[in-house]
Amino acid sequence: MAVAAGIFVIVTTEILPIGLLSPIGVTFGISDGTAGLMMTLPGILAAVAAPVVTVTTRRVDRRRMLCALVLVLALANFLAAIAPGYWLMMVSRVLLGLVIGAFWSIGASLASRLVPEAQVGRATAVIFAAVPLGSVLGVPAGTLLGQVVGWRTVFVVMGLLTLAVLAALVVSLPPLPPQSVTRLGVLRALLRSGRVRVAIAVTFLVVTAHFGTYTYVTPFLEDVTGASPRAITLFLLAYGVAGILGNFLAGAWVRRAPRGTFGVAAGLIGVVTLLLPVLGGGGGSGAGGALVLLVVWGVAYGAVPVCSQTWFVNAAPRAPEAASVLFTSSFQATFAFGALGGGVVVDAASVGVVMVLGGGVALLAALTVAGAARLV
Repeated sequence: MAVAAGIFVIVTTEILPIGLLSPIGVTFGISDGTAGLMMTLPGILAAVAAPVVTVTTRRVDRRRMLCALVLVLALANFLAAIAPGYWLMMVSRVLLGLVIGAFWSIGASLASRLVPEAQVGRATAVIFAAVPLGSVLGVPAGTLLGQVVGWRTVFVVMGLLTLAVLAALVVSLPPLPPQSVTRLGVLRALLRSGRVRVAIAVTFLVVTAHFGTYTYVTPFLEDVTGASPRAITLFLLAYGVAGILGNFLAGAWVRRAPRGTFGVAAGLIGVVTLLLPVLGGGGGSGAGGALVLLVVWGVAYGAVPVCSQTWFVNAAPRAPEAASVLFTSSFQATFAFGALGGGVVVDAASVGVVMVLGGGVALLAALTVAGAARLV
């Protein structure tokens, strides 16, 4: 639960700008596309930090590493709260990126060391449930709080919550000396595996599609659907609740049918984002259509992290931390690419166009999964 809480505050901090994109942009006088760099930069840094920090600290007790990383996360949140200009906001996002890469790489593979073997699957699902839970509680609550008292207060609250998580980690985690040392040679060997390459390809496509579109879902709901700020908060809450459901459904299905589970999730994301500009337009019916599609989207994306992590670990059962490094690095690099690409499209065209393009990429991911039957 302490590790899951750590993932929760990291995920919430990472995606919090999705709900606060417009007010932050107004404060610093920047466009939605430029504000989207708050999502892009941490992903880039996390992709680099995952292998670099994990390999560099490979002989350091994992408990100490997790605690140090959460302390840096608290600092990043407080810096964001006091940022006088966009440049300091970007500094805070750099620190966040370092934390994301290292914490995910270490923490995502710890379930087997914290619970009996019979409970590893359940513990893994609990840890990954923190991802959609960040959407359920973090983004809607942050959006609502930002509307009431301002976005800076949201980051102060996140900083205090992060310090509470640090206390939980210090109290509850046992010493965790490294068991299998992660070296660069191990990572290079994994990259030569066909199954790992397929996992990277599918992860790249589906995560690009998701974050290229979901990063800009708030401007879409404002400009295209015409939803009120309160309605947007409720829509994001419904999305997050559905994400928790998708996470646990995937946890139950992915070991029996990894290809089918991942393929269905990618296909649903594609269908939803293609339909959103059609069924989520202005008016009462558009708001209803947007809500239904966001619920389906939440269920589908809730399955993605579990599916992707499972594929990487199945490809390298003897090196779970190394597999988590590759999962984190590829996931976060694609996160950054998707948010950046979506921002370019939003500034050059519209949020409706970015939804259509993202839908096409997600369907391509589903086709890639279907064609990988012999390798998964």
